[in-house]
Order: sequence, then C-alpha cells, then structure tokens
Amino acid sequence: MIHIFTDNFTDTQVVISGDDYNHLSHALRIQPGDDILVSDGNGRDVIAAVAEITDREIIADIIRENASEAELRCRIVLYQALPKSDKMDFIIQKCVELGVAEIVPVETARCIVKLDAKARDKKVERWQKIASSAAEQSQRSRITKICPVMRFKDAIKDACKLSRCVMPYEHKDGRSELKSLLEDARESKSDSIGIFIGPEGGFDEKEVEIAASNGIEPISLGHRILRTETAGMALIAALMLEEESGL
Repeated sequence: MIHIFTDNFTDTQVVISGDDYNHLSHALRIQPGDDILVSDGNGRDVIAAVAEITDREIIADIIRENASEAELRCRIVLYQALPKSDKMDFIIQKCVELGVAEIVPVETARCIVKLDAKARDKKVERWQKIASSAAEQSQRSRITKICPVMRFKDAIKDACKLSRCVMPYEHKDGRSELKSLLEDARESKSDSIGIFIGPEGGFDEKEVEIAASNGIEPISLGHRILRTETAGMALIAALMLEEESGL
C-alpha cells in the first residue's frame, strides 16, 4: 500500500498537496477509490480512500485508524561521527528502516569531514529528506529526527538524558555489556538507548575516557572490526530483533 506523511488532517479527511501530490497523481497515477496509508509523523496512522483529485490536491476520506507496529518501544538515538563522502546518506536510510528514533551527527577528533555552519545546515536538511523518504518506504509511523551537527562533548551531555548509552569500541574485551544491553531490549528495561559510533579512524582514547566518565559504557561487538557505516546498523538490528522477540 502507498504510504505518505502529511500533517494536513481533519477528523474525517486527509488533504495531500505539493511534492506528494505530484508523486501520487503523476508518477503513481493514483485514482479515486484507491486506499492509501497516511501518517502524521508523530505516531498517528490512518487508512484513507481517495475521494477527489483536483489540479492541486488529493482529498481522501479517512476509513479507519491504523494501529502501527512499526515503532520500537525503546527510543534509540544514534550518535554518528561524521563519515567520509556520502556514507551518512546510507547510514541514515538504513538506520531509519531499522527503527532508530533520532540521529545526531557528531564531530569527533578523528573525523576527516569538517563542515562550516552553512554546509552543516544544508547537510542536515538533505539528511532529513532522506530520513523522511526512508520512513515512508518502511511504513514507519514516525519520522526519524536528524539533529543539528554536535561537537563530541555536547553530544556526551545530550546523551546523559537517556536511560542507557553505549559506545562500541574495538579495544573492549568481553561480551557481558552487550549481553546486558540486548537483555534490556528484550525485557524493555530501558525506555531509551544511545549508541555512539566513531568515524573511520575510530574514537580517540581521550574521547573514550570522557564517555566512560559520563556513564557511557564501552562495549564489544565481537571479534571483527566493523566499518563506521556497519557498526551502528549491526547493533540497532540486534536491538530491534531482541525487542521484538520479547513481544
């Protein structure tokens, strides 16, 4: 079923305009009588039947509320160090599909990419569009928020508001912390989990020390060294599967 996001709801109808109108009417050639899944981006989903197509709008009648099962109970926040080239596009797309609630781009000591204020704003705007598109494709009922780029120390402060926060680190031995984290997800012990992922060169040792001193746990993801674009997705996928196995 076609899925779109819009906040143009009334009690009985949904009105679709702009880019979504062009996509539905011209590319997908939607017709009166077709059903669509519509989300407001904040957790409300409805099934609506297209009633009228004008030159500028699609008007659809709400048939029923749709109870979405696409959102995780635990709010996962990904603190992703800025990677090279267009890797961030890929990371955002896939992590949104996996259910992450929020993504915070982070500048760390070993980040190769350095963005000025103007470039940051443009990047965040682009990344938010990618997140919205991925949320539509995966039939999420909420759109993952892409936050402004933060410095590492500011990201650490931001993460302190979460129930639990971890940092996959290649020099960490043992699996006890990872097992505990997955148990948290399965048994819903934490309502929010933060994940810090380093850049291509990994975290600086001082950054690991700062994180640990603020209650952020270094954990091992196993015997292999994962790329920056793989590590976050691997952990989020594991948390998603563990949470849903506990339902």
